[in-house]
Amino acid sequence: MSVPADTAAAPATPAVDPLVALLLEVAGPAARLVPSLPGEYTLECDAAAWTAVATALRDHPQLRFDQLVDLCGVDYLEYGRSEWKTHSATGSGFSRGVARGVGAEPAARAPGTRFAVVAHLLSVAHNRRLRLRAFCADDADPMIDSLVGVWASANWFEREAFDLFGILFAGHPDLRRILTDYGFIGHPFRKDFPLIGHVEVRYDPAKQRVVYEPVSIEPRTLVPRVIRDDHRYAPGLAAREAK
Repeated sequence: MSVPADTAAAPATPAVDPLVALLLEVAGPAARLVPSLPGEYTLECDAAAWTAVATALRDHPQLRFDQLVDLCGVDYLEYGRSEWKTHSATGSGFSRGVARGVGAEPAARAPGTRFAVVAHLLSVAHNRRLRLRAFCADDADPMIDSLVGVWASANWFEREAFDLFGILFAGHPDLRRILTDYGFIGHPFRKDFPLIGHVEVRYDPAKQRVVYEPVSIEPRTLVPRVIRDDHRYAPGLAAREAK
């Protein structure tokens, strides 16, 4: 039996998550939703609105993200543009989200998209979690406002991000290194920091103190390689079978 045109079901419209709508309303035009895994929410905002958005998320009665669980830095230097950088291992099989195919050359990274700060928030009252991210505008000297005034627990997290990534937090009450040794040069979690470092530390019995020396270990490939222990790959046996 045919259905009259005026009673046919209208095309279904995708349901709008009420939490997403509320997040965007509270955060304002400086924020946007980032695609995430099902059940996860990631909100990205401009660096200039970092503290304002964080404060709004904390104080809104329907959100109440009153607990900062974690805060970290991220270096997107080669994200989506290169695979594992090695000298002797294969360049395939260890993809890092690189665009593939004909004409799929990755675009140059836009300025102000290298260093990001990510805060993981928890609303105890509403049993919700949220990931908040902002990119630092300056790639050479990344800086963003401190969240210590919003969540006191951000203090040591921001010191860690400063120590490992070199991200500066304006307004932090005590921004100094927290993990690396005294006199450490550089920021070890940056993607362009050498894996072997620059110096090594040892105790010198003659001087009776710890001394710093140029690193002596050789750079090596850490990507696993497949080694086929098969006679078909032995040059001598392969030549004999060919006869």
